[in-house]
Amino acid sequence: MLDACVNSIRDEGLNKNLLLASTGIILAELDYLNQGLGMTLYSIPGSNLVASALTTADMKRVYSGTFVKSKGTRGLYDQLKAAPKNDVCPLCAQRTVSTLDHYLAQAIHPTLTVVPLNLVPACAECNKLKLDYQPTSEIQQSFHPYFDDFDDAQWLVAEVVETSPAAVRFSVSAPAGWNATKISRAASHFETFRLASLYASHAGVEISNIRYSLERVASSGTADDVRLLLSDRAESARRAQLNAWQTATYQALAASDWFCSGGFRA
Repeated sequence: MLDACVNSIRDEGLNKNLLLASTGIILAELDYLNQGLGMTLYSIPGSNLVASALTTADMKRVYSGTFVKSKGTRGLYDQLKAAPKNDVCPLCAQRTVSTLDHYLAQAIHPTLTVVPLNLVPACAECNKLKLDYQPTSEIQQSFHPYFDDFDDAQWLVAEVVETSPAAVRFSVSAPAGWNATKISRAASHFETFRLASLYASHAGVEISNIRYSLERVASSGTADDVRLLLSDRAESARRAQLNAWQTATYQALAASDWFCSGGFRA
């Protein structure tokens, strides 16, 4: 990454200074890796300088003017951006990846501006919501796709709201075996990226889309037949992605006597 940036920068002064700062950046990357494995990234101190001759503004030039745009570096940018399965943003698990997010903000951590471990594929909305947020404790750290496993248990759950039309409300549940810190981090991530409203809107559309299928089943069967269809879809979604809004939605719909007995007609 550094070699590609150095070789692509035309400004001789910036080129020279970045080369001189390379050792410091590599050391910062090693520290980031160690802190990331222990999920103590919040403890990395911020700074206005990368080296004596490089500033935050300089590193932003390296990132936006070279890394993102130069032919010699754009391939690396695209490779990082294409990492998530099906181009789905790993932060919201819904929208399409369109950019790279600095997990630790470049305005506060300029040394990490082009460090790959700090560049997380994200959708534009998640990137905008996060901005230059700086966690000050482990609890405040949002999920980090390179270091965290938050799919070892189901933490995203939902419940049916008996309205007309039917709606779904999402929340964070505490899985057995999770410590208090991990539960708090899940709740913080859920709130930071406003997943409750995002998922609720998509669930509303999903309910509308399946209404015809539910009507057909209910017309020749019972509420249990409707529940069986919903349970089957819930299991299919669960096998694909444990904490997807689709999984939580269909589980909630199948568990609702009101919905299975005709609430979907509202």
